[in-house]
Amino acid sequence: MRTIKLIVCFIFALLANFSLEAKEIWVTKNGDDLQEGNKETPLASIEMALRKAREWRRLDTHPSEEPIYIMVGEGIYYLDKPILVRPEDSGTSQSPTIIKSATSNHSELSAGKPVEGWQKSRGNLAGFPRVSRGKLWEAPIPKTGGKHLQFRQLWINGEKANRASNLDEESLSRILDLDKEVQEMYIPHPNFEWEEGEELEFVIHQWWAIANLRVKSMEREGNRTKLTFYQPESQIEFEHPWPAPFLDKEEEYQGNSAFFFVGAKSLLNNPGEWYADYASGKIYYWPKEDQDMAAAKAVVPFLENVVDLRGTRENPVNHVYFEGLKFSHGTWLRPSREGHVPLQAGWSILEAYSLPEPGTPDKEWLENQAWIERQPAAFEVRYATDLKIERCLFTHHAATGLDLVEGVSNTLVRGNVFMDIGGTGIQAGFFGGPEYEAHLPYEPSDRRELVGHVKIYNNLITDATNEDWGCVGISVGFAHDVDITHNEVREVNYSGICVGWGWTRTISAAKNNRVHANKIHRFAKQMYDVGGIYTLSAQPNMEISENSIFDLMDAPYAHMPHHHQYIYLDEGSSYIRIENNWTEKDKFFSNRPGPGVHWENNGPEVEMEIKNKAGIEDGYKDILDYVPSP
Repeated sequence: MRTIKLIVCFIFALLANFSLEAKEIWVTKNGDDLQEGNKETPLASIEMALRKAREWRRLDTHPSEEPIYIMVGEGIYYLDKPILVRPEDSGTSQSPTIIKSATSNHSELSAGKPVEGWQKSRGNLAGFPRVSRGKLWEAPIPKTGGKHLQFRQLWINGEKANRASNLDEESLSRILDLDKEVQEMYIPHPNFEWEEGEELEFVIHQWWAIANLRVKSMEREGNRTKLTFYQPESQIEFEHPWPAPFLDKEEEYQGNSAFFFVGAKSLLNNPGEWYADYASGKIYYWPKEDQDMAAAKAVVPFLENVVDLRGTRENPVNHVYFEGLKFSHGTWLRPSREGHVPLQAGWSILEAYSLPEPGTPDKEWLENQAWIERQPAAFEVRYATDLKIERCLFTHHAATGLDLVEGVSNTLVRGNVFMDIGGTGIQAGFFGGPEYEAHLPYEPSDRRELVGHVKIYNNLITDATNEDWGCVGISVGFAHDVDITHNEVREVNYSGICVGWGWTRTISAAKNNRVHANKIHRFAKQMYDVGGIYTLSAQPNMEISENSIFDLMDAPYAHMPHHHQYIYLDEGSSYIRIENNWTEKDKFFSNRPGPGVHWENNGPEVEMEIKNKAGIEDGYKDILDYVPSP
């Protein structure tokens, strides 16, 4: 009998150990994907860890009531391809798949490539300005597939370096004139040289957006210089009606559209700037005083996505959680390959033109049509439910940070930091696309396509929109039951939080959204036609309440620098309640709103208690102190 008891105890001990071990799959920098994946013999990749968890569930070798933890060890994991999360990686409410950092530090998943081999440049380098002589360092451009990697960003010790440009001049020049028919633009003579083969870009400030145009030719004609641009952006730039380059024919405003150049080696004239010479295969960089390039950590972006979470309508990904991870170094190359002329909020125009006769069945005043393209995001989600992203860091990205693209529901985005984002921090919902004109109301026949029942709580968005100035802190298109609460949005160039799309009074998919108790400040730094909170179109039962909005900036280059407001209801905004929002001034604006808009108790007289409660709540205020590590 004693022997039987010992055997039974031994079996239970084995089962207990199996259950404990089955709960965790470990990934570390010194791991090996051929190993078991426990703490003592960890794997090397999250990809293999997901495969292991997938097989446990497929073979029923994991207790159905136990979560599966994929524990990611400390360090930087440079990815060769995005982490793909499939429907087969789904968990359950009792047994979710949880991918998390194994330490209090953010384990970093990088879409970039390190730049190594820095050396002091020797001799007088042709084409660079005299002031840079003896100050430049150089390194080989990383290769992929045997070719030099194309990129638009460089980070040195965790700080974004500046691509060589004349943006640092005291003031920007303004365009003189343009000819839409022959697609030519005229500017004052530039004060720099441009060599054939350089990837020179013309960046123009036009109303609420900027445009990146690849320069094809630059010719002096009398007292001005003529520019032409490559296709497809040239036709888009000269044909699209909104937002077009501005010409102040009657001198009523601050002047014509401002512009700057980027991408010529002769523009590298300040510490902290870089230039990529693809002909020689070298990056040139002028270090700042405190930077030791012999020991510097330099990274350029490589992949567009760090995480691609992709389900289907019939089989969404569900119950997958991400905790405490750092997603970094996502790229975006459209401006270098096809130019970038946005409609609004960073959406690239593919085609746009004025209607011969204004008016459509939905909007009698509509004068233009536009088909658009979404920017990529570091973390993209399609068809998922019961997703959680908590206490993660999104940083050093060329375009969007997190994008809930379609079919996302019952999702929580909480306690995350979005810092150094080229485009929009958090984006969600439908905005149109190559197959759907941007000014149409949207109500899909299959509601599984919609983004809905999403909570965006206690996130910090700072230094977003730093590449595409017309992007947004938090942007929601056609979506429903999205709750944006207790976030802080600061240091953005356009609007803080935008909800709605379509420029239409027709009731469609957007409804039941809430923007509540957020702290929005230091916005409108570069653009105009701005709102701390901005809305478009009919949104039944939308609530904007108890937000604190202040530090409305004066954009230096906008031709109407004071056309900005704390709350802005733009075209078709309907069925929206705006109540108890504290703003430092009584400055609001409505442009062709629809019916059902209710304003009550908004402005500087709102109670200080409401102002003070807005923003990050106590349990998450530690994220306000985050300082990025090199």
